[in-house]
Amino acid sequence: MIGFLRGRLAAKQPPQLLIDVGGVGYEVEAPMSTFYGLPAAGAEVSLFTHLVVREDAHILFAFGTERERKLFRELLKVSNVGPKLALSLLSGMSVDAFMLCVEAEDADTLVRIPGVGRKTAERLLIEMRDRIKHLGAGSGVAPMPGRPVESSTGAAQAEAYSALIALGYKPAEVTRLLRAVDTSAQTTEEIIRRALQAATTR
Repeated sequence: MIGFLRGRLAAKQPPQLLIDVGGVGYEVEAPMSTFYGLPAAGAEVSLFTHLVVREDAHILFAFGTERERKLFRELLKVSNVGPKLALSLLSGMSVDAFMLCVEAEDADTLVRIPGVGRKTAERLLIEMRDRIKHLGAGSGVAPMPGRPVESSTGAAQAEAYSALIALGYKPAEVTRLLRAVDTSAQTTEEIIRRALQAATTR
C-alpha cells in the first residue's frame, strides 16, 4: 500500500496530478479540496494517498490532509459509494461542511453534488452519522505553499470546463455554472472553486 508521496509536482490537470518522486512519475487523482492548496507545477508537494485496486486498473488517490483521506475511506464503506462519487463529494464540499450536513441531516445540500441522488444522500446521512465522529478536528500535512499557476483566461476556462466534466457535471450544467461566475483573470482552480460554490448554493 502506498500511503504517502513527497516529490515534485510535475503536472496538474484537475482531477489528475503527476508527482515526480525520485524520477518515478506517479499519476494520482485528487479532489478539488486538495487542488486549491497546491503550489505551482515544479514545486515540492507532500500528499497522503489511498490505492484503489480494480480488475482493470490500480488507481492512486491523493489528499492534502489526513482528514480528507479518512473521510474518503469512510465514504467508500457506504453502500453504492465508489471512489468517483467519494471524490465528487470531497470536491463539492470541505470535510467540515460534510460533517455539518450529516449532523443537520441536510440531504438537500448533498443531492447538489453530481451523482448523489436522494436515496444516496439519505444513505450517507444514516451510515456516516457515527463514522464522522472519528474524523475529529484533524491534523495532517498540507501541500507546501506556492504561487498559483498563471494562465490565460481562455485556457483557464477550458481547463475548468474539463475538470468539472471529469467530476461528473453534465456539459450544459458546466456551461451554466461557468457563466454564473466571474472567470476573468482567474486561475483554473479559482474558477472551479467558484463554480462548485455556485453549484452547492443554487
